[in-house]
Amino acid sequence: MSIIDQFSQVRVLCLGDVMLDRFITGAARRISPESPVPVLSVSSSATIAGGSANVARNIASLGGQCTLVGVIGNDTCGAELRQILEETSGVHPLFVTAADRPTTEKIRFVAQGQHMLRSDREETAPVPVEVEAAILSHVSGRLSDHDVVVLSDYAKGVLTPTLIREVLALAAGSGVPVIVDPKSSDLARYDGATLVTPNLHEIWLATGISGDSDDSAVSAGHNVLERTSIGAVLVTRSEKGMTLVQRTAEPVHIPTVAREVADVVGAGDTVIAALALVVGTGAALDEAAYIANAAAGVAVGKRGTATVSRAELLTELDRQSRSVATSSAMKVVTRAAAAAQVEAWKLHGLSVGFTNGCFDILHVGHVGIIEFARAKCDRLVVALNSDASVARLKGPSRPVNSDTDRAQVISAIGAVDLVVIFDEDTPEQLIKEIEPDVLVKGADYEVAEIVGGASVIARGGRVLRFELVPGHSTTQVISRITSDLRS
Repeated sequence: MSIIDQFSQVRVLCLGDVMLDRFITGAARRISPESPVPVLSVSSSATIAGGSANVARNIASLGGQCTLVGVIGNDTCGAELRQILEETSGVHPLFVTAADRPTTEKIRFVAQGQHMLRSDREETAPVPVEVEAAILSHVSGRLSDHDVVVLSDYAKGVLTPTLIREVLALAAGSGVPVIVDPKSSDLARYDGATLVTPNLHEIWLATGISGDSDDSAVSAGHNVLERTSIGAVLVTRSEKGMTLVQRTAEPVHIPTVAREVADVVGAGDTVIAALALVVGTGAALDEAAYIANAAAGVAVGKRGTATVSRAELLTELDRQSRSVATSSAMKVVTRAAAAAQVEAWKLHGLSVGFTNGCFDILHVGHVGIIEFARAKCDRLVVALNSDASVARLKGPSRPVNSDTDRAQVISAIGAVDLVVIFDEDTPEQLIKEIEPDVLVKGADYEVAEIVGGASVIARGGRVLRFELVPGHSTTQVISRITSDLRS
């Protein structure tokens, strides 16, 4: 979260192949009588800035600032693309117009959510030297104002070997990191880049190694590093996640978190945008890869050339951390860690609830109050009396279960986000440390009697009472057990 909070300060210079993506959507319910092809009954259409322009859009939607350098034709598509980007907050287009080539345009025909056909209008020959010179002038004149450079290579002729070499040299001289999304089997053409991000097909073309397993992805990454002066390789492996291979660190494998995939169009643009912003903050590459992987998870859940917002990224990272925390012990934290996590949640607009108790032998009443409390907030902290605290309150025969066991059982409940053990007789001091927005206790207490309630209300929070489930208490459970044993 602290890294993502810095995105607004990051300035990215993005250079690559800009294009216009059009989506023609409708229903295909019959075959043409003229020839055996489906007939698309068009219901809608959309025009979106694609290619490296979609990288820029993602940088902006994630909260950063992007200067986009690219080439357009002297045509209506180029004018349309320029207008779209000039109206996109956070994107600053600097286009070179090449009169002898069209603006790249991709038209996708979609029926019932499935792509039927794509038509491309493009010129992929290298841009002429005068266009190279104009692009380089834009880059050299603005490089010092940016924190990171992105080379978004769609193999449409803009990123020529000469231009790549010159930009990398300029960046090296200025100490600006360069991240490359490659579309070439010759990764050595990006020598000097900080990071390249080949997918499985690209890494196979470059090395002859599949990269589809963890070990082969590492082998492929090392193969690239041994043959080039590239700093690091991030192999993007679709549903298998990502593998980061660096020169001076152990390889890192980042798995995907299961989710429904709607469309993979533009997911690579989202990855490179997130990587650039994290690297621009000065964070480590493994942190950048982890955050980029989460951003890609959001992007593939959307249809078309999609962008990911900062709020969506934060939500996805939180979802992934909660998924990983199915190991219940990960939810059990110290008081200091709980206070820090609550503060972070609040910074991002999440309300925090709090309830507490001994929770000695878990029963339906306990589950009821926990689920009630979670329904009243975005995140829930459950505080447990320590063994010594329970013994003082309930007598020397209690607790039946140790505090570590009770904490693990409570943390296994999906409605619980954090568990904290406290040693005092009441959680009053802990409540002051955590400062929850919502405090929940059983209805056997009046609001005025609920410990910590006054401090919560004084800060503008709420104190809520949960109606107890009749006939369910730990004391009654123990009584029934001992009665059964005697009989």
